[in-house]
Amino acid sequence: MRRLTQPRRIALLASIGAALAALFLTSCVTAAAADGAPPAPAPPASTPPAANAPSFWDPNRTPEKPDVSGLRQIRFLTEDDYPPFNFLLSDGQVAGFNIDLARAICLELDTPCTIQRRRWDLLIPALNDNSGDAIIASLAINDETRKQVDFSGPYMLTPGRFAMQADTTLKSASPAALADRPIAVVAGSRHEAFLQAFYPRSTLVTFETPALARNALKNGRVQAVFGDAIALSYWLNGAEAAGCCVFRDGPFTDPKYFGEGVGIAVKKGNAPLRRALDYALSRLAQRGVFAELYLKYFPVGPF
Repeated sequence: MRRLTQPRRIALLASIGAALAALFLTSCVTAAAADGAPPAPAPPASTPPAANAPSFWDPNRTPEKPDVSGLRQIRFLTEDDYPPFNFLLSDGQVAGFNIDLARAICLELDTPCTIQRRRWDLLIPALNDNSGDAIIASLAINDETRKQVDFSGPYMLTPGRFAMQADTTLKSASPAALADRPIAVVAGSRHEAFLQAFYPRSTLVTFETPALARNALKNGRVQAVFGDAIALSYWLNGAEAAGCCVFRDGPFTDPKYFGEGVGIAVKKGNAPLRRALDYALSRLAQRGVFAELYLKYFPVGPF
């Protein structure tokens, strides 16, 4: 993705099945023992591909609705060059997952809202000079951004995932299965660092951009590509991939490599709006609205 070096890029899905983790670790150790080499560190556990939308909220917790009587409107700020989260339609209107989510939040809170476009680098300045109330633009939650804004809880994460050709004979993406196999990855990325740590026996074929790495897989130059699951899901579902490839295993969810997720940003100290946003997000998840929006934009889901 174009934004990999921006502070917005994202992190990963939270909880992982203990049984799967144990099975994955066992396969790593067994493979290493077979050739007499010391076992490589097992990668942080992955979860199987999910048919449903992920949830970042406790389904057993009923959120208490905050007092929103003082909330006359919400002026959302976003950008328009990060599909499928935010992009321009042919008529010049901004659309995307973030846009639909913002409108759903306003319906849940029964509060009018507006959505204003800004350049990426002007979003936080516009928030802080009171040109808007909240940023919904896939802004990463990290130490740097937390110094400038406050955040709702995360509403999206970006795991790392493998994609392989649809007719591959490989049954998994474990370190044993991919030993001595070529894997495409972007040079200098967090995904390359992850592979270097947990797939030391694989042959890493590095590229300058995610598009070049994906093309190497499509053209059969490598047996897998490892990268940003959001970008890969968008590619797999689009005409460019032409049905060539599928996800295999994952998602991989180590915050050390993939961050803490994205949230809705509000001005420092604006606790009433932050609480209202958290309430609305939780309610949208409980009522299934978040899942509907997720599956609308991610039919081949990154999770």
